[in-house]
Amino acid sequence: MKIFLDSAILSEIEESYASGIVDGVTTNPSLMKKAVEELKRSGENVSLESYIKKILLAAKGTPVSLEVTSTEYGDMVKEGKTLYRKFNVVAKNVVIKIPVNSSLENQGSFDGIKAIRALSRAGIPVNCTLIFTPEQALLAAKAGAKFVSPFAGRIDDALREGESFDKSDYYPAIGKGKHDNGVVSGVDLVAQCVRIFKMHGIKSRVLAASIRNARQLREMALAGADIATVPFYVLKDAIKHAKTAEGMRKFTEDIVPEYAVFGGKK
Repeated sequence: MKIFLDSAILSEIEESYASGIVDGVTTNPSLMKKAVEELKRSGENVSLESYIKKILLAAKGTPVSLEVTSTEYGDMVKEGKTLYRKFNVVAKNVVIKIPVNSSLENQGSFDGIKAIRALSRAGIPVNCTLIFTPEQALLAAKAGAKFVSPFAGRIDDALREGESFDKSDYYPAIGKGKHDNGVVSGVDLVAQCVRIFKMHGIKSRVLAASIRNARQLREMALAGADIATVPFYVLKDAIKHAKTAEGMRKFTEDIVPEYAVFGGKK
């Protein structure tokens, strides 16, 4: 399973790539705006355009998703083509994010699907976002999306509505007896998408999104997700364990002086 970083903070992206474990980046307009405004508050002279270019270069050789802000079919296609034309020349790694349904009123609008089809036919790779059902993933794939992004954490939020919880809290993959149209958890949503795609030989990649904790990352790998996109804090949590730290303390205490000749700690 590939791992993407869900972030627009350049320092997080650079540190993650330096680790050698990250295979791509996903962003959205909100993350971009927040990152740029934070830099401006700190006194840095930066524009959104120059900042996007820095991210693309930091992730060179791997895909970076840039999301449209329009909601109408024609506008999404125009914006997607403009973003791709303007930024793909930087590092040849731009993917355009399009919502599966851009309606603001929970209506059955095909604008997103049509935009995916138009951009895909124009040779522009698309990441279809805001997927909450396997059938949405299926339609996005049929329209030509290279990636489909089911939002696991937000499904979990909906299923535990009324409870007191922090968004980073673990929600069991097997659920708690509730379901959202037959989906019992965010992991289950991803697993159902994976099964459908494998069953029908669909080539689109299932990109598990809205991942809230390290255990959920593990369960996405077990569910067969092609990719998981995770916040920086999840990556940091995934590398930790109390017994690892305990072992390091013990190993450090047990270092013998002779090891110094090999360049170790004296």
